[in-house]
Parts: sequence; structure tokens; C-alpha cells
Amino acid sequence: MIRFSHATVAAASLMAFAYGPGANAQDALRIGAAGNTGGMIVFVAQDKGFFNKHGLDAKVEIRNTGPELTKSLNAGEIDLAPAAFTNLPAALERGLDLRGIVGYVGNAYSSTASDRQIGIVARADTGIKTIADLKGKKVAVSFGTSGDTYFQAALAKAGMSVGDVARSNLPPSSLVSALDTASVDAVVIWEPMFTTALDKVKGSYTVMRGGDFTCFCAMMHGSPAKVYADKKRTQAFVDAMSQAAFYLRDPKNLDEVAQIGSRFVRGMTPDLIKRTHQYADYETRIGPNTAKVFDAAVEQLIAQKKMKAPYDAMKYLDFEFINSTMKRHPEWFKDMPGAG
Repeated sequence: MIRFSHATVAAASLMAFAYGPGANAQDALRIGAAGNTGGMIVFVAQDKGFFNKHGLDAKVEIRNTGPELTKSLNAGEIDLAPAAFTNLPAALERGLDLRGIVGYVGNAYSSTASDRQIGIVARADTGIKTIADLKGKKVAVSFGTSGDTYFQAALAKAGMSVGDVARSNLPPSSLVSALDTASVDAVVIWEPMFTTALDKVKGSYTVMRGGDFTCFCAMMHGSPAKVYADKKRTQAFVDAMSQAAFYLRDPKNLDEVAQIGSRFVRGMTPDLIKRTHQYADYETRIGPNTAKVFDAAVEQLIAQKKMKAPYDAMKYLDFEFINSTMKRHPEWFKDMPGAG
């Protein structure tokens, strides 16, 4: 049985397949994913049976944010989960011991920045045209998220700081409603909520999107005990993720991919997924450039006083599994650019 779990997902959304070779209910691999378009590789791998094909009995556990996924990982509720470079290094510095084994979202393999999914949306009649116009304005952002790191980096590039704006902390699920009720002048938000805000808040508009301020990049990781206890199973997971990402990137599959996403996360309609798909980079490869991007994220976090000192990327990243996948299945990456 292929399963996923979320408090807001209707039971009618469940899709069933036969167990893969050697799989049984006792050795199910619990895979975490965020409840947004960032989780699409996992959703496709589950729905299309790629996990099953590679011998895994997988259960997908959906959470709203990266910090929530990390909390569930620490609590032993899930085995593997994603987290973004824009906040994960701070947790690693505090003693969290994880190994990043495969890409989840963002293109850290061949690019230094990947932030087209994030941006700033403002209400009508606020007079906000550029980031400089945010001075003194009420801006909502979810503290500790990639959106927060992106916002602070964008402010710094404009010669500003968080002290120049009336910054408020709201959970991601409240950002659109805050803009709609005029509680704030603008929100720092990511897809698919970015497009949802433009759709639902009359007169709202894009102040900025992306800008190469940061890499909205996340890896799938687990504790060393989980990653290395059964290396064959870990390799199967990385294979399945990479095959699913290739399927996800193929334009001819967009209609089906949109339906899959809508079954996993309430509020993600097929139309919304199709319209926002262009902004996401679904890249599972990791390599030397990934380590450079990680280091750049650490520098940002230190500058924002979220970390105290550098952290060696190679204490976290492990290329072994994805290198094997790339060697055995180059066809799954033929549509992607070369290494950075």
C-alpha cells in the first residue's frame, strides 16, 4: 500500500498500489514533504509508483514548513525530510546531525541562486513600487523560513535592514489573509501562495520576484543511522526521487502532474500548479557547486546573526548515492544543465 498522511488531506485522495519487492508494512519508509509545490518530486514518486518500483513501501508525511518537518524528523515521526539551505545550517550548528543525500527543490547543482519561487506582493494603493518603498511599511514574513532569509538579503542589497520596515511574523498559512484584510501593506511569500495572493487579493501586485538574492534550495536528508543502516534502501530512495524528478520536468506530463499535486495538498488546484510550475527547479543532483551554495547560505546566516561561525558543507552533504544514480541512469538527467 502506498500511503501519505496529512490532517487536511481527504481520505478520497489516497492512491493504492501493490507492495514493491521485499516491502512490507513493518519496514515502511516515512518520507516528509512540505505542503506546497516544493514537495512535487515526492508526490509524483508516490503517486506514479516510482517508490514502489524501486522496492520501497513509502508513506508520505506532509507538514506545512521546513521547521515543522525538522521537528518531526527529530521526534522520530519520519525517516527522511527536506530542509532549505536558508535555515538548515543554523540547526546543524546547534548540533543537529544529518546527511543530505539528494536534491528536493532548487538548482544548487549548477547555479548559485535559485529564488524565482519567492517574492514580495503588495496591496493596491500602498505606493510600493520597489523594495526601497517598503521603508516604514508593514511587511509580513514567516520568521526563520527561506522567505525571511530572502527578504533580509534583498533589504541588504538595497542598503536597508529589517529595522527600516515594520516587520511582523506570521505563519505561511496566514500571509494571504493578512494581505487581504489590510493588516499589512505587503507580504514576503513563496509559491503557490504567491500566485494565490495575486488571485485572491483585489488589486494586489508583484513588487519583486526572485532577484538572485539566495538559493531557495533544499535537500532530502536523514540521520546517519537512517541513511547508512540500509544503504541499499537509501540508494533505492535516491533512484526513485531522480526518476520522479525527470518525469516531473517533462512538459508533456504537466496536466497529470497538476492533478497529482492537487490530490496531495488541499488548496493546490490543478490550475494553480500548472501556472506556478515554471518557477520551480526540480533538481535531484548534488555536487561540488551544491557545497558552494551551502557555504554562501551560511555566510548569509552569519551576516543576519542567525549563525555564529562557518559550517563545513561536507559534514552534511554526501554525494555517494546520487553519484551512483547519475552513473547508472544518465537518461534521467539528459534535460538538465551541466554542473556549476
